[in-house]
Amino acid sequence: MDKFPAQRRGTTSSAVFKSLLGAVLVAIVVSTSLGLSLSHNPLVATKVPINAAQIVQQCQALHVLPGPPKNFHHRTESDRYVAGTPPTLVRNATIWTGRVSGYEVITGDLLIDKGIIQGVGKLRKSALEAYKDLAVIDAAGAWVTPGIVDMHSHLGVDSVPELHGSDDTNSLKGLVLPWLRSLDGLNTHDEAYQLSISGGVTTANILPGSADAIGGQAFTIKLRPTEERSSSAMVLEPPYTLNGTHVDPSLPPRWRQMKHACGENPSRVYSGTRMDTIWAFRHGYDTARKLKEKQDVYCSKALSGQWKGLGEFPEDLQWEALVDVLRGRVKVHNHCYEAVDLDGMVRLTNEFKFSIAAFHHAHETYLVPDLLKKAYGKTPAIALFATNARYKREAYRGSEFAPRILADNGLKVVMKSDHPVLNSRHLLYEAQQAHYYGLPSNLALASVTSTPATVLGYDHRIGFIKPGYDADIVVWDSHPLTLGAAPKQVFIDGVAQLKTPHFNKKPNFFQRVPKTPDFTKEREAAIKYEGLPPLEAKTAKLDVVMFTNVNSVFLRHGEKVRESFSAAKDGDNGVVVVKFGVVSCVGTSFDCSVEEYGSDAQIIDLEGGSISPSLVSYGSHLALHHIDGESSTNDGKVYNPLKADAPSILGDSPVIRAVDGLQFASRDALLAYRSGVTVGVTAPSSSGFLAGLSTAFNTGSPHKLADGAVVQDVAALHIAIDSSTPSVSTHIAALRNLLLGNGEGEIGSLFASVVEGNLPLVIQVQSADIMATLINLKKDIEDRSETNIQLTFAGANEAHLLAKEIGEAGVGVILSPSRPFPGSWKSRRILPGPPLTRQNAFAVLAAHNVTIGIGIEEQWSARNTRFDVAWAALEANGALSREDAIALASVNLERLLGVNTPSRDLVAIKQGSLFDFEGKVVGVISPQRGVVDLILQ
Repeated sequence: MDKFPAQRRGTTSSAVFKSLLGAVLVAIVVSTSLGLSLSHNPLVATKVPINAAQIVQQCQALHVLPGPPKNFHHRTESDRYVAGTPPTLVRNATIWTGRVSGYEVITGDLLIDKGIIQGVGKLRKSALEAYKDLAVIDAAGAWVTPGIVDMHSHLGVDSVPELHGSDDTNSLKGLVLPWLRSLDGLNTHDEAYQLSISGGVTTANILPGSADAIGGQAFTIKLRPTEERSSSAMVLEPPYTLNGTHVDPSLPPRWRQMKHACGENPSRVYSGTRMDTIWAFRHGYDTARKLKEKQDVYCSKALSGQWKGLGEFPEDLQWEALVDVLRGRVKVHNHCYEAVDLDGMVRLTNEFKFSIAAFHHAHETYLVPDLLKKAYGKTPAIALFATNARYKREAYRGSEFAPRILADNGLKVVMKSDHPVLNSRHLLYEAQQAHYYGLPSNLALASVTSTPATVLGYDHRIGFIKPGYDADIVVWDSHPLTLGAAPKQVFIDGVAQLKTPHFNKKPNFFQRVPKTPDFTKEREAAIKYEGLPPLEAKTAKLDVVMFTNVNSVFLRHGEKVRESFSAAKDGDNGVVVVKFGVVSCVGTSFDCSVEEYGSDAQIIDLEGGSISPSLVSYGSHLALHHIDGESSTNDGKVYNPLKADAPSILGDSPVIRAVDGLQFASRDALLAYRSGVTVGVTAPSSSGFLAGLSTAFNTGSPHKLADGAVVQDVAALHIAIDSSTPSVSTHIAALRNLLLGNGEGEIGSLFASVVEGNLPLVIQVQSADIMATLINLKKDIEDRSETNIQLTFAGANEAHLLAKEIGEAGVGVILSPSRPFPGSWKSRRILPGPPLTRQNAFAVLAAHNVTIGIGIEEQWSARNTRFDVAWAALEANGALSREDAIALASVNLERLLGVNTPSRDLVAIKQGSLFDFEGKVVGVISPQRGVVDLILQ
């Protein structure tokens, strides 16, 4: 261990050094040359250590806070500059700089060179003439922002595709481990780096996981590949101790980052309680406090010239990082959800006098903003998901309105990915949703750029567009807060990251900030009911409901969706009259006059909104689970027949039916209903070969016996061929055996029904290789039986590789997730879509006449189905119309999943449509129940 690690880590500036030492240091230096020391008794001389000056310097360094050198913004070249990178001029851009609280927008040019921003705005021609080989990009008015900063990521430590050696997120060696470093597990071959860059992410804070109370030190990296190809080369402003680097003693130290976690995660991993976790924190901090006090006593003596018996500087490599937390030189990132845990951490900060940079996940922070302000030092920022919630008890009270509520209370809001929990490529989507639910546009853009840069301590170089800052910029194809906004180009350190970017032309209105709905009443209810406001819709009081000022109407026509009315085509806003839940008139005010229906109707002004078929959700445990992480709230998993025999009490080869386990009025189902998803199709929960029979249900029903609650008892038979335990070939053999008629009991009769073409077979599969085998098997069985099997691939990340063959085989595909991610080896060959590829998988499959549906993976995201279908169409390069997009989650899904009693529900959207961040669902028209449900507070 080096004797003076603090000297390498960063020391006092010359100004502070002089002001604090003054004549004392002069005396020390003079006396050192004589081998003497000045003690409290000037008549007594003691021997001075030969390294006294170094000791004094080290002690003074302990009180210096991190930050850039004073001359940092006078730099002419970035420390990350790549020699040979050409200077670039982005012309005619609309530049959101991040300055002036996120309100500054400059129309003009942007010059980058030597890895930094050289000029912004109206640039003189003479200034540009000095640059040779200047690369010029005409932005044609496009929006330009700073690069996106992900403050909470596990990119590179929880890397993809997931393999046994790819997860270095958590250590299980103890609750308090401040000496561990995420950098030591950072995989440079993670396949997600380029994907995240293609979403505009340029910087990420790589945190250890949350299994431990103190999981270790985090490192902030730039995502671009370096010539060195090392993990260290990716680190932004590494601590000076990294790799034993010695630095100029006039430089202040650099910020360090550290992960803390409280609540369920460390409690579950270590089979403890919240009390155990807080004690572990207190014990760890007490250990660090004692070491800090020893250092302070040592330095007090050294600085007063008490050299006798002083000895060596007290240090411990295991605890030095936590001591630095107490000295205010580390940014603490605290995974913490509930009020009880937030309160415990606030108490801890005041007991040991340290600050928390940000509470992460933090689902209940919006309920206790005043508590957060009691934390020691600066009030922590809050790093949130937008709508990802309710997956465990801690997250159950999470609200989509939290960002706005926190901002209204003066707290800094950051949107983060927790990659790979959410694919950080789409981190901007979190900011977009936060804006949709009320976060002002300036704060929404800042939440993924300037705010995280500031919280991390790097706002002197990233997060803003300003001369002297790092050349991390993104040129967007539309306003960054519009749905599906994608980069035209991404620069990191001035280096262009997209070799041949592809982008689709967006409608003109995508170039402006979306006009978001008014959620004032919902926001107030979230606070009033402590995160659990009533979600049930209310039935209209009158039998006739008239929707006015309708811009467009889409209706079902058989297995197709058609636009039945368009204000643009018909020359006037429309009117839709509904009697007893059935549409009786669609047209202009002349066709459906207010005079005729108004006296007996409840009139709802859609303010230029639309009416369209309701949507269907498939792929999650919706209506089988209330809280995914709480087994007591769920139906549970079915047994795996390839691993164990069925319990004898079940009889001969039983097949489980999801309808028997339906649980209504879950918050995720009700939120889906309020978002235009009125039907869910759910299969039994399984991690094995055979799941069972799915069911279709109404997401807004209070219980199973309510009118229309169960749409269809049995929809399709579901199996999975994703696992390699037992082998994939064993799964195929079992399927072949069953399709050949060798099954017994109920399972045998159901597979006979599949072969006869009467029951759809839905297979969860991602690999193109497995799909190819299944296509051959389907053909073989059909040749033998002379029937057509209704086969659907669900998941199907690699389906685009076999689009032609899938189309020819008459197999349907449900893409889930709709925006692909190479999470496993069997799903790594994705078609990412713009800007990396011209088309997405939807476009390729549609070109081969494949019936396509859209699926989800987790039940909280059912509410976002409307955005999923719109996004899929936006990235399909014109291959999908608006009607096609609606069909992805309505008529197509019903056909692929065997729903023979299709939903006739319609949804009314105020101000916009299902396709944008401007429309708000305000009503559900239900012909089956003969009512209109109003979703109005």
